Amino acid sequence: MSTILKCISPVDGTVFAERPVMEPDSVRTALARARAAQKEWAGLPLDDRIKAVQAGVEALGAMGDETVVELARMMGRPVRYGGEFGGVKERADYMASIAGEALAPIITEDSGDFERRILREPHGIVFVIAPWNYPYLTAINTVAPALIAGNAVILKHATQTLLAGERMVRAFTGAGIPSDLFQNVFLDHPTTEALIAEGSFDFINFTGSVNGGRAIERAAAGTFTPIGLELGGKDPGYVMNDADLDWAVDTLMDGALFNSGQCCCGIERIYVAESRFDEFVEKATAWASKLKLGNPLDPETTIGPMANKRFAETVRAQIADALAKGARGLVDPKLFPEDDGGAYLAPQILVDVNHDMDVMREESFGPVVGIMPVKDDDEAVALMNDSKYGLTASLWTADPERAARIGARIETGTVFMNRADYLDPSLCWTGCKETGRGGSLSVIGFHNLTRPKSYHFRKTK
Repeated sequence: MSTILKCISPVDGTVFAERPVMEPDSVRTALARARAAQKEWAGLPLDDRIKAVQAGVEALGAMGDETVVELARMMGRPVRYGGEFGGVKERADYMASIAGEALAPIITEDSGDFERRILREPHGIVFVIAPWNYPYLTAINTVAPALIAGNAVILKHATQTLLAGERMVRAFTGAGIPSDLFQNVFLDHPTTEALIAEGSFDFINFTGSVNGGRAIERAAAGTFTPIGLELGGKDPGYVMNDADLDWAVDTLMDGALFNSGQCCCGIERIYVAESRFDEFVEKATAWASKLKLGNPLDPETTIGPMANKRFAETVRAQIADALAKGARGLVDPKLFPEDDGGAYLAPQILVDVNHDMDVMREESFGPVVGIMPVKDDDEAVALMNDSKYGLTASLWTADPERAARIGARIETGTVFMNRADYLDPSLCWTGCKETGRGGSLSVIGFHNLTRPKSYHFRKTK
């Protein structure tokens, strides 16, 4: 009897959607079809592949009214913020615009004696394992360039957003992408790991937990399958003495609390120059206190439930641990009577925190942020680097040269100045330490989704 995957809605705890897990042999059959389709697809002109992918993106965007409500029901993001299509289109369009340059041959010689060049070839089948927090935005980072580069794509979404992959594939295939080339699968962990261990895929991209990344690496051991991993994060912000404080508060607090704090590059800890600390904290507390916690289907709601009550339990435990160790919570819980002890969780700002507390060291992925004063740049850098993660860091100053000096010392994948929680498709999205490895988007994203092949032709006399 097949295992059933169930999406439990955080809105009311009911089963929103369910799908049976595919049998391993049926997946293997689907992969064989994908491999055959990929050969034909890779032979098409690049412009034809680009047009087909862009048509798929437009078709997905046309489903916006439905996907916005589905996301609210599946993972709790308020409908007032719309869907993810704006970012999906931005990223896909940018990757389409640079494909010709990124995939162009590197010619080292074209003379009467020799032709020497490096071409980019698609890997073959790209396996995309997408997370629930931004199911379309994270998936498109790999799906669009992988297809454009000539790969087939097998897509597996998290159970919490069970319908996202199904809808995405329906949009793309309905717009003309061959149905065997781009397929959605419903898999459990054992089947996924078994297929990876068999070497079924030619490239794997996973966005999710550190433990999930470790499981994929273990399964792939000895297959030599290239893997891209975006895992945990504990992204810091550093507000310097010359920062525009109102701008910093608005951006950093939005980065910390938007989507109930469930953002890959969300701000989870903030360090503020001592001279600005009290003012920053006062403004940040006022900002957070104005949020409206509630049903995400209500257009007045600004912060919905966390995607699952077990995620909320993790954040509550971190807050309780910090309070027990001397931290103070500044947001009055009475302002958020909808906090039900389950998936609905009020935002919180903690001060008097330190790095002995889990809330400043372990990933929270929820609506809580700790704020600490620092005496100078050296202390800020030491604290920002005192983490096993490294995805982004947000620096707030009027001095770009100072930001560059500090940025060079931070162990991270991206350094922001005067912004946060944003993915620029022209830059490589990457991380270090336990945040993962590899990189998506930009020219480097295309290079990771293809392999180099060298041609050395010596001409006859």
